[in-house]
Amino acid sequence: MENVETQQPVQAQEEGGQQHPIGVYLKVWILLFVLSFFSYMVDYFDFQGMLRWTLIITFMFLKAGFIVAVFMHMMWERMALITAILGPPLLLLFLIGFMISEGFYVFGTRVDYMGRPEVAERNHVVHEESNEGGAEETH
Repeated sequence: MENVETQQPVQAQEEGGQQHPIGVYLKVWILLFVLSFFSYMVDYFDFQGMLRWTLIITFMFLKAGFIVAVFMHMMWERMALITAILGPPLLLLFLIGFMISEGFYVFGTRVDYMGRPEVAERNHVVHEESNEGGAEETH
């Protein structure tokens, strides 16, 4: 016969669920504030170009990962559930990256064979035409 005492803790654990220490949640919460601070510092220090977007996306993915892992309890779930929930978005991110690289390739091929279209060029021209005569304007 089975021992009733050994079945009771297992049954209570299945019914009530697993309790996680509050310290884990507080540490992740503070870490999310630190990551948000660094994300705001990217704008404060006025980073530009690829560095800006790389930092913003890195901080965004880190924050989303911590939220999903800890606050949505993914860290304690079975691998099958983790794969079922995280698999499709990761596949979509891969396909989006693949489409972006394909778009750059197609655009580069068009530029190589047909030249750069005027609309794709950025013009940062200071209007010196109004000052053609050489006379300086006084305000």
